[in-house]
Amino acid sequence: GNAEAGRDVYRNETFGDEGFWTDAVRMPQGMKSAKLTVLDALKAGVSFDVDAMPADLKAAFASELKTDHSPAKAPKLNDPATLEALVKANAVIGMVPKGGKVGVTCALCHAITDKSMYELTGKGTIGKRIDGPTPHGLNVGKLLATAANSRALFPTLQLQQPDGSTIGRAPKGLTAKSTEAEVDAYLSNPKFYPVGTFDDSPDGNGNSVHITPFFRQDLAAPYGSSGQNDKLDDFNNTVYTALFDQSNLLSPGGRQFMHALGAAGGDSIVAGYAKVLAATGVTGYPFVTAHLQGKAGDPPTPTGKRVDEQKLRDLNAYVSSLQAPKGVVRNAAQVASGRALFISQNCTACHNTNQGVAVQAKLVPMKVIWPGYAPKVLAQRQAPLTPIQNAPGTFDDKMVVVDASPGGGIRGNALPLLLDLARKPVFLHDDSVHSLDELLNPKRGKTAPHPFYAVTPAERTALVAYLNSLDTDSK
Repeated sequence: GNAEAGRDVYRNETFGDEGFWTDAVRMPQGMKSAKLTVLDALKAGVSFDVDAMPADLKAAFASELKTDHSPAKAPKLNDPATLEALVKANAVIGMVPKGGKVGVTCALCHAITDKSMYELTGKGTIGKRIDGPTPHGLNVGKLLATAANSRALFPTLQLQQPDGSTIGRAPKGLTAKSTEAEVDAYLSNPKFYPVGTFDDSPDGNGNSVHITPFFRQDLAAPYGSSGQNDKLDDFNNTVYTALFDQSNLLSPGGRQFMHALGAAGGDSIVAGYAKVLAATGVTGYPFVTAHLQGKAGDPPTPTGKRVDEQKLRDLNAYVSSLQAPKGVVRNAAQVASGRALFISQNCTACHNTNQGVAVQAKLVPMKVIWPGYAPKVLAQRQAPLTPIQNAPGTFDDKMVVVDASPGGGIRGNALPLLLDLARKPVFLHDDSVHSLDELLNPKRGKTAPHPFYAVTPAERTALVAYLNSLDTDSK
């Protein structure tokens, strides 16, 4: 692939998903109806590309951002028309104008800025683009709730199962008859859909996972928190053909995929989704531009479709070339002490000290990463898929349906890149741990997820210092 061409794919390629986001989800219409302003978008963690801003707005922002941001002193920041103009200028990172519509690209969830113009602490920023790092303050659920027809996201919502049960953070599941207000209430509640997470599996479970960084992907494998893809281009194709246009799940290949993945539950989601799109007047789908290829359900072509192969290769080249941020060193002695502990505590059984080499391309079995894992089988699936099974708690919710078994793998977790950790506010893919110190604290218990601890506060401080210092130059 060509990395320079891949940058355009990363930032601007929608493969036709503007049809889904504009005609089905109706995101731009919802933003306009809600009278969303630049300040509102910043509060939702959205980033803005200062280099793409029209000159007049750039000048106005430079002045208004120095004020108290009140409508009287910052009229442009508080005018919904300003946000609309910035979308049209392709200055809202990840929201791309296409033929009078608005699509979504990788950059929405995998880019930040250098904050050179403005930072709303812990939320959105304005500055020069930096592709790759996670925008930890991005409130994806809130953005989705702003859409005029968020019901069109039905397969990735937390649904009520046919037997009345539900899997996810919310106590009650949604149905095909749920109202727009009920769907929006789920999406906009950070207890149900935490800030910095995205639900990337059309399984009817409420299992949004923390957005991972998208730099140095040559060092990462397998892909997805459940390691469902051995190849990055297969993972990216799934995103384009099953997530960025969820209506494609109602195509013949999409229906086969949902049946293979979810058995009767998958069929139920498809039937409910068809009713939702009919009830909300969505027509003309699917929207994704992809060609029929392969067998539905196989990792390279889950819905029996594949987007442009060269663009997938170019995207791979770009995300492999993106450099990780430098580590943060505040106390070199603590970093050295932490490194020694990292080795003596046998963290190196899974993780590298040298972050410039690839992680071990393996999955850590669920019972190893979570000794308390005690699942109940909910449904059987055709081999090589493992049974659909669920354990109490949220840690396995992403793996209840989606795991590596379609490719012959096991149920478990892929190893993460230990990079850019100083910016990371929460840990483990389900956001269940709120600091590195908490992650390493034995108070979490021997049966908790990732139960690998440092006993004393001094040891934890040293290990945290070491982990925050890591970058691709760390040996």
